[in-house]
Amino acid sequence: MRAKRFLPLALLLLPLVLGACEGNPNVPVPKVTGVQPAQSPQDVALSLQLILGLTVLTLAPSILIMLTSFTRTIVVLSLLRNAIGLQQMPPNQVIVGLSLFLTFFVMAPVLQKVNDTAFQPFVNGQITQQEAFDDGMKPVREFMFRQVREKDLALFVHLAKIDQPKTPDDVPTYTLIPAFITSELKTAFQMGFFIFIPFLIIDMVVASTLISMGMIMLPPVLISLPFKLLLFIMVDGWYLIVRSLVTSFNT
Repeated sequence: MRAKRFLPLALLLLPLVLGACEGNPNVPVPKVTGVQPAQSPQDVALSLQLILGLTVLTLAPSILIMLTSFTRTIVVLSLLRNAIGLQQMPPNQVIVGLSLFLTFFVMAPVLQKVNDTAFQPFVNGQITQQEAFDDGMKPVREFMFRQVREKDLALFVHLAKIDQPKTPDDVPTYTLIPAFITSELKTAFQMGFFIFIPFLIIDMVVASTLISMGMIMLPPVLISLPFKLLLFIMVDGWYLIVRSLVTSFNT
């Protein structure tokens, strides 16, 4: 609707702009020449590398998030909010921000190893780009191996139809990553189940009390929400949740 409103104004201003450009030759007007065809295989390879690099940069945040403790953290915090019964409190920005900072805290030793063994030597020209990538993946793989379940890892090794690995170095990274994500989701849902239990008990007690009093039309959630918040405050819930999340990782 806004575009339709401004369209007549744009059509009226277009002749004025063109007239000003014709009257003032100093106004630069860009010339579009189109895309030049590749003249050699090297040009084609360079274009493909550029496209691949832009694609990796676009997916880099998602890739880095899935290889860290972020998945477990944000799932547990989201389940906590649902268990209390608060739909938008804390806001999504707070949940994501807390998850990111907890992820930085948990992954700090791993990131330090990546910086010492891969990034700094590569910046100083001591190793090549491929060596930096391989050395940088080692601490990340070690972290994922400490969290992954053997059952999940065996599943993806079977689905990939590769030989049974004898050592962790024999496990391909493309097999380790989905196994790690699956294990993180399972662990997060297990923690969420234990978080739901006390709040579920409060809902059941409040609902039974209201039914026994004949107050059927009164929503139980409206009454149980203050009690759930009171319970969460009395047990220092944020302290327990954050401590449980950080200590649940095998670092």
